[in-house]
Amino acid sequence: MSESSIRGYHAHVYFDGGSLPQARVLCEAAAERFALKMGRMHEKTVGPHPQWSCQLAMRAELFGEVIPWLMLNRGELVVLVHPITGNDLIDHRDHAFWLGAPRPLDLSVLSGGPLTFEL
Repeated sequence: MSESSIRGYHAHVYFDGGSLPQARVLCEAAAERFALKMGRMHEKTVGPHPQWSCQLAMRAELFGEVIPWLMLNRGELVVLVHPITGNDLIDHRDHAFWLGAPRPLDLSVLSGGPLTFEL
């Protein structure tokens, strides 16, 4: 797989009831500052994510601007970052990285994934 097969990136900002305001401010600031798409503030678990989350979707060329900004501005929030290559399982399992402490993902909801996977 080459760099050119990465079509973009997702950054999933994790939060809970206590950190929802902080997550909302972070995600809205990212959407205002960068040409990315902010998803909904999911106050429930969705997909493989074990916590409430908000997805920030960006083109590949924004990686070098957005990810360092998230590193410096996320506070105590945990962020999962993964490429978009067309294979959700591999993107979440093999090519992802974390800003903050890793969380266990439920990869069973992604094609061919095991029941749960701890990073």
